[in-house]
Amino acid sequence: MLNRLYQWTLAKAAHAHAERWLFVISFLESSFFPIPPHPLLGLMCLSRPERAIRFGFICTLASVLGGMLGYAIGYFLYEALGEQILTALGLAAKFPVAACYLREYGAEIILIKGATPIPFKLITITAGFVGLPLFTFFWASVVSRAFQFMLVGFLFWKFGRPIKAFIEKYLAWLSALFLLLLVGGFLAASMLTGGGGEKADKCSQATMATIG
Repeated sequence: MLNRLYQWTLAKAAHAHAERWLFVISFLESSFFPIPPHPLLGLMCLSRPERAIRFGFICTLASVLGGMLGYAIGYFLYEALGEQILTALGLAAKFPVAACYLREYGAEIILIKGATPIPFKLITITAGFVGLPLFTFFWASVVSRAFQFMLVGFLFWKFGRPIKAFIEKYLAWLSALFLLLLVGGFLAASMLTGGGGEKADKCSQATMATIG
């Protein structure tokens, strides 16, 4: 089912209203949609590199707005809806740890994890649950999402179609790099939050009982 949903998402790149689909998918992904907008954004940038920065901006705007929805779900509807979303996405076990880190470090966690492939919806729902100040959540989300999506848009706009040949030639290496970045995101989060320090130890062992 997940593969079919992924293929459905990619098909929207060739749709007449591709930009609208990019906005919708980016918006929904920040709160409950399981497929990230990156594949769709990449295909759209490949087909129209001259509009890549526009596509990156659409992704950024929609993701931040969707993040506000995720925040609202966590703040107002965690027990009624948020918990079910995280369970369905396989993120429930990570929720207590994320809640602890957000309470201890706030914007730092959003800046790190929002700019990595780690599911942003986990951060948005959890931020609402712990009552992170809304303005803090908003500006940190803007920075982290813009870094990720606008960077993609800029690279495609700057290098244009030649980057497509580069990607196709070095696809295996780029896939490996993506995995390294994913692992690096977790390591960077650990380092910035104190690595083996007291707070990190406390959060790594957090449970629903300790954050409730």
